Amino acid sequence: MTTKKVERRIKIKYRIRKRVNGTAERPRMSVFRSNKQIYVQIVNDLTGTTLASASSLGMETMPKKEQAAKVGELIAKKAQEVGVEKIVFDRNGYLYHGRVKALADAAREGGLKF
Repeated sequence: MTTKKVERRIKIKYRIRKRVNGTAERPRMSVFRSNKQIYVQIVNDLTGTTLASASSLGMETMPKKEQAAKVGELIAKKAQEVGVEKIVFDRNGYLYHGRVKALADAAREGGLKF
């Protein structure tokens, strides 16, 4: 059993990715959370292409949860421009609370269906 936090998250990530795959009808929305920023991509795993992406770069003045909510709204808008309504959510090994949950809730309110 590993005790390091990063190794634990990577093990969870691989366990999730075995089951979560993005297709053309339902692409995968992948979240990456660093200490300062949050990034999100909508990926079609069959072709290996990124359809849309958004990040919190340039939003350092607001609190991190608000940054995540703004990124969620932004990715929902970009996804609708590309023609994506339904997605598969990939939390990338992070726990579903805090910034990850705020991003997901804002994306749902923006029109994306998980």
